[in-house]
Amino acid sequence: MKLKKMKNILLVFVLLLSTITANCQKDYTKESNEDFTERMKWFSDAKYGMFIHFGLYSQLGGEWKGKTINKYSEWIQAYADISPQEYAMLTHAFNPTEFDADFIVSTAKKAGMKYLVVTTKHHEGFCLWDSKYTNFDIANTPFKRDIIKELADACRKYNIHFGTYYSIIDWHHPSQERNLDKSGINRWSNIRMKTGEKQEYITYMKNQIKELIENYDTEMIWFDADWVYWWDMNLGIDLYNYIRELKPEIIINNRVAKRDFFKKDFGTPEQFHLENKVEYEWEACYTINNSWGYKKSDKNWKDAQAVYNKLMDINGKGGNLLLNVGPDENGKIPKASVDILLEVGKMLKK
Repeated sequence: MKLKKMKNILLVFVLLLSTITANCQKDYTKESNEDFTERMKWFSDAKYGMFIHFGLYSQLGGEWKGKTINKYSEWIQAYADISPQEYAMLTHAFNPTEFDADFIVSTAKKAGMKYLVVTTKHHEGFCLWDSKYTNFDIANTPFKRDIIKELADACRKYNIHFGTYYSIIDWHHPSQERNLDKSGINRWSNIRMKTGEKQEYITYMKNQIKELIENYDTEMIWFDADWVYWWDMNLGIDLYNYIRELKPEIIINNRVAKRDFFKKDFGTPEQFHLENKVEYEWEACYTINNSWGYKKSDKNWKDAQAVYNKLMDINGKGGNLLLNVGPDENGKIPKASVDILLEVGKMLKK
């Protein structure tokens, strides 16, 4: 009983401290137009970036127990309805020894890309860095290497801006569980937050994001999964301000809150792009084939001319193109992706 009482007192203290901090926190969403323009200058000038989807799902290649799973391969845990416990066993085999950050970033450079964003933690909850706040990370695999550090170092070497993707939902974290009130894929996409555990998870998120900023000096946090029902605008704006307090010059995408209403620092249309110029910064993210994560059966590559035309159209309307590649189970970007990227780079030089 004493231990339970102490935990309750500690939880009240944490909530009180969070409230005090929130009330004292500067509202960075109200920065001047001049300050915003200056902070966003490198992003506005960049025009073209590389998105990397890589995680435990990469070693499955879109297949589960001998069966090809439809839809995006990085969602395989949801589409195959794999329990967190069974899915976590994939860490024992995760060993992408051919992952070469120097090759990946130098390829982005040759392709004419100016920045790079990597999935540090997708919806599966697996972290590509050694986080102090979970054992479900790359340090607890046979591979052990710090992919995020390798990519960050290579980006600095080739003068490429470095960004990190982070999912708001987490299919592995104990605060969340499949939403049995929903059917099919919605049990996972709208994963349920357990009663009384939201604040604990938000603290977990903030601690991990702080690691990405302090350990890797990330220049951008690229959020996803803002659609989940328990995430709202107030939580998003609080997280936005927390991150800007840690690093005022950092850039954050609009999915930190609700993307349909929040446009700072930039909008993020996915697999489509805007038809006209708008009064806010934006970036369209596209796959180079059909899936974001590596999928063995997906050979539907966009050719270099199609990518080039898309880039020109997006840039002409004031947006950036963030083009995705998905390294395979060994950590290698498929040759078809590399060939397309390099060909687009040649076209840009002309």
